[in-house]
Amino acid sequence: MKRLLFLLPLLVLGGMAVFFGIGLTRDPSKLPSTLIDRPLPRFAMTGVAPGSPGLATADLAGRPALLNVFASWCAGCRVEHPLLMELSRQGVPIYGLDWKDKPADGAAWLAAYGNPYRRVGNDEAGRVGIDLGVTGAPETFVVDARGRVRHKHVGPITREVWETELKPLLAELEGRA
Repeated sequence: MKRLLFLLPLLVLGGMAVFFGIGLTRDPSKLPSTLIDRPLPRFAMTGVAPGSPGLATADLAGRPALLNVFASWCAGCRVEHPLLMELSRQGVPIYGLDWKDKPADGAAWLAAYGNPYRRVGNDEAGRVGIDLGVTGAPETFVVDARGRVRHKHVGPITREVWETELKPLLAELEGRA
């Protein structure tokens, strides 16, 4: 019996190591979202530049689109930004949510690097991000023509992510629209 009591902590520790080991093998960009197949939360944000139009839920209805969460302080956003600019030039509808950022900083960042977004809303307090389940920037949501979230990608969009995940889904949704 004493031997069993001696082994019990080792067995518990071993079980915890296996549990956390399995957790570490998961791809963080595949975080689940409770919004999948549900309507976007209602929001209406001001623009990043004085006098610029903001972003509201209604702006994302009518055609499948990308909703990209970015910030001027976000290193991953700089990685994906050239691809977003290219996609915008190709006509891909992209909307921006400047998350936890001062409007002037978001506006300056877009002025410096280019603006791929049809409309940009500022979420300085992070309230809309909370409603969307944002865990960090960048994150990108695919929204269908009815305003329902169909996919969430966590992290920078790479060419591979665009070609294998987002582009085929947008094409499929365009066919349904």
